Amino acid sequence: MGIVGVVTEVKKVHPKDLTIIDIGKFFYAYGKDAYVLSYLFGYKLTKIEAENVYSCAFPKQSYSKVISKLENDKINYLILDRHNNYNVDEKSDNRNLNNYDKYFEKAKVFVNIRIRIENIYNYLMKNIETENINNLLKNMEEILNGKRKV
Repeated sequence: MGIVGVVTEVKKVHPKDLTIIDIGKFFYAYGKDAYVLSYLFGYKLTKIEAENVYSCAFPKQSYSKVISKLENDKINYLILDRHNNYNVDEKSDNRNLNNYDKYFEKAKVFVNIRIRIENIYNYLMKNIETENINNLLKNMEEILNGKRKV
Protein backbone atom coordinates (compact mmCIF):
# COMPACT_ATOMS: atom_id res chain seq x y z
CA MET A 1 0.00 0.00 0.00
CA GLY A 2 1.31 3.45 -0.91
CA ILE A 3 1.59 6.43 1.40
CA VAL A 4 -1.71 7.95 0.26
CA GLY A 5 -3.42 4.63 0.95
CA VAL A 6 -1.92 4.52 4.44
CA VAL A 7 -3.07 8.07 5.13
CA THR A 8 -6.57 7.21 3.87
CA GLU A 9 -6.74 4.29 6.30
CA VAL A 10 -5.42 6.39 9.20
CA LYS A 11 -7.95 9.15 8.41
CA LYS A 12 -10.79 6.61 8.70
CA VAL A 13 -9.84 6.13 12.36
CA HIS A 14 -8.62 9.72 13.03
CA PRO A 15 -10.62 11.96 10.66
CA LYS A 16 -10.10 15.10 12.76
CA ASP A 17 -6.36 14.65 13.38
CA LEU A 18 -3.78 16.24 11.14
CA THR A 19 -1.59 13.36 9.96
CA ILE A 20 2.07 14.12 9.29
CA ILE A 21 4.46 11.49 7.96
CA ASP A 22 8.19 11.49 8.68
CA ILE A 23 9.99 10.61 5.45
CA GLY A 24 13.73 11.20 5.26
CA LYS A 25 14.65 14.87 5.66
CA PHE A 26 11.04 16.08 5.40
CA PHE A 27 7.62 15.70 6.92
CA TYR A 28 4.68 15.27 4.53
CA ALA A 29 0.94 15.78 4.75
CA TYR A 30 -1.72 14.78 2.22
CA GLY A 31 -5.25 15.80 1.27
CA LYS A 32 -7.11 17.96 3.79
CA ASP A 33 -4.08 17.95 6.07
CA ALA A 34 -1.91 19.43 3.33
CA TYR A 35 -4.47 22.23 2.93
CA VAL A 36 -4.29 23.07 6.64
CA LEU A 37 -0.48 23.14 6.71
CA SER A 38 -0.35 25.18 3.52
CA TYR A 39 -2.83 27.67 4.98
CA LEU A 40 -1.07 27.98 8.34
CA PHE A 41 2.52 28.15 7.06
CA GLY A 42 2.36 29.05 3.37
CA TYR A 43 3.84 25.72 2.30
CA LYS A 44 3.54 24.91 -1.38
CA LEU A 45 0.94 22.36 -2.42
CA THR A 46 1.86 19.75 -4.99
CA LYS A 47 -0.79 17.75 -6.78
CA ILE A 48 -0.18 14.02 -7.00
CA GLU A 49 -1.94 13.39 -10.31
CA ALA A 50 -2.11 9.59 -10.00
CA GLU A 51 -3.93 9.90 -6.67
CA ASN A 52 -5.76 13.17 -7.46
CA VAL A 53 -4.70 14.55 -4.08
CA TYR A 54 -2.53 17.43 -2.89
CA SER A 55 0.49 17.07 -0.66
CA CYS A 56 2.85 19.46 1.07
CA ALA A 57 6.13 19.04 2.87
CA PHE A 58 8.28 20.87 5.33
CA PRO A 59 11.90 20.28 6.40
CA LYS A 60 12.73 18.61 9.69
CA GLN A 61 14.29 21.81 11.04
CA SER A 62 10.80 23.39 10.96
CA TYR A 63 9.29 20.60 13.07
CA SER A 64 9.20 22.43 16.41
CA LYS A 65 7.69 25.56 14.79
CA VAL A 66 4.93 23.47 13.17
CA ILE A 67 4.16 21.45 16.30
CA SER A 68 4.13 24.57 18.46
CA LYS A 69 1.62 26.26 16.15
CA LEU A 70 -0.61 23.17 16.00
CA GLU A 71 -0.59 22.94 19.79
CA ASN A 72 -1.26 26.67 20.27
CA ASP A 73 -4.16 26.51 17.80
CA LYS A 74 -5.46 23.30 19.42
CA ILE A 75 -5.27 21.18 16.29
CA ASN A 76 -4.97 17.44 16.94
CA TYR A 77 -2.11 15.76 15.13
CA LEU A 78 -0.40 12.41 14.60
CA ILE A 79 3.24 12.02 13.58
CA LEU A 80 3.82 8.74 11.72
CA ASP A 81 7.22 7.26 10.94
CA ARG A 82 7.37 5.70 7.48
CA HIS A 83 10.54 3.77 8.31
CA ASN A 84 8.92 2.22 11.38
CA ASN A 85 5.85 0.74 9.65
CA TYR A 86 3.91 4.02 10.05
CA ASN A 87 3.85 3.74 13.85
CA VAL A 88 2.67 6.81 15.74
CA ASP A 89 5.74 8.67 17.05
CA GLU A 90 3.85 11.56 18.60
CA LYS A 91 0.23 12.48 19.16
CA SER A 92 -1.77 15.45 20.40
CA ASP A 93 -5.39 15.11 21.50
CA ASN A 94 -7.32 18.22 22.46
CA ARG A 95 -10.53 16.19 22.79
CA ASN A 96 -13.58 18.42 22.29
CA LEU A 97 -11.37 21.55 21.99
CA ASN A 98 -9.90 20.30 18.69
CA ASN A 99 -9.99 23.05 16.04
CA TYR A 100 -9.13 20.85 13.05
CA ASP A 101 -12.47 21.37 11.28
CA LYS A 102 -12.40 25.13 11.85
CA TYR A 103 -8.94 25.45 10.30
CA PHE A 104 -9.74 23.09 7.45
CA GLU A 105 -12.77 25.20 6.43
CA LYS A 106 -10.61 28.34 6.39
CA ALA A 107 -7.83 26.50 4.56
CA LYS A 108 -10.18 25.12 1.91
CA VAL A 109 -11.40 28.60 0.93
CA PHE A 110 -7.91 30.09 1.05
CA VAL A 111 -6.21 27.32 -0.92
CA ASN A 112 -8.91 27.14 -3.59
CA ILE A 113 -8.62 30.89 -4.21
CA ARG A 114 -4.82 30.63 -4.28
CA ILE A 115 -5.03 27.80 -6.84
CA ARG A 116 -7.29 29.94 -9.03
CA ILE A 117 -4.84 32.85 -8.83
CA GLU A 118 -1.94 30.54 -9.70
CA ASN A 119 -3.89 29.22 -12.70
CA ILE A 120 -4.43 32.78 -13.95
CA TYR A 121 -0.74 33.53 -13.47
CA ASN A 122 0.28 30.35 -15.31
CA TYR A 123 -2.09 31.20 -18.18
CA LEU A 124 -0.62 34.68 -18.49
CA MET A 125 2.96 33.40 -18.43
CA LYS A 126 2.15 30.71 -21.00
CA ASN A 127 0.68 33.34 -23.31
CA ILE A 128 3.15 36.14 -22.61
CA GLU A 129 4.32 36.33 -26.22
CA THR A 130 0.90 36.26 -27.87
CA GLU A 131 -0.52 39.28 -29.70
CA ASN A 132 -3.48 39.68 -27.40
CA ILE A 133 -1.61 39.68 -24.06
CA ASN A 134 -1.41 43.49 -23.78
CA ASN A 135 -5.16 43.87 -24.33
CA LEU A 136 -5.86 41.16 -21.78
CA LEU A 137 -3.58 42.80 -19.22
CA LYS A 138 -5.09 46.22 -19.88
CA ASN A 139 -8.61 44.82 -19.29
CA MET A 140 -7.51 43.10 -16.10
CA GLU A 141 -5.83 46.27 -14.82
CA GLU A 142 -8.97 48.30 -15.50
CA ILE A 143 -11.05 45.82 -13.50
CA LEU A 144 -8.53 45.76 -10.66
CA ASN A 145 -8.30 49.55 -10.56
CA GLY A 146 -12.09 49.86 -10.42
CA LYS A 147 -12.43 51.75 -13.70
CA ARG A 148 -14.67 49.14 -15.24
CA LYS A 149 -17.57 47.11 -13.97
CA VAL A 150 -17.57 43.37 -14.56
